[in-house]
Amino acid sequence: MNKTLGFLISAAALLPAMPAAAQQPTPGTYAVRLLTPETALVAAQAALAQCRKAGFQVAVAVADRSGGLQVLLRDRFAGAHTVEAATRKAWSAASFRISTTALAAETQAGMPMSGIRALPEVAAFGGGLVIEAGGSTFGGIGVSGAPGGEADDACARAGLKAIAEAIEF
Repeated sequence: MNKTLGFLISAAALLPAMPAAAQQPTPGTYAVRLLTPETALVAAQAALAQCRKAGFQVAVAVADRSGGLQVLLRDRFAGAHTVEAATRKAWSAASFRISTTALAAETQAGMPMSGIRALPEVAAFGGGLVIEAGGSTFGGIGVSGAPGGEADDACARAGLKAIAEAIEF
């Protein structure tokens, strides 16, 4: 590493963290709140634990508010399809800002939003929930592998419950 770059990195480490009040967006910008990877992992682990307790082998995915994958956990005997299904459920919940169970109802054939099902990443079946608190959307959590959307939803809710205190403000 060259001396100038090393100095800049060292100097930056000495700067104090910016106080919260100074992090206000400037005109023409906005601020967003994001889950830390550690918080996303806690949600995924809690959802996996809930499903295990119920005897289900599942995959759990947590997506950020833009639908980008943050965490993916797959239990030992979860089916191969569960990875993609959980990821798409998390993406769909984050992207559309509604549960995938509600998305399934809203996109039935003949409904005004039925065309959404044609998008390649959409999962319009139970198991995906929005992660939100205090008026902010943080992302989505998707569970796949339990016997049916209601059971997947129950495990996802356990993930939300595990992080509720950490994301409330």
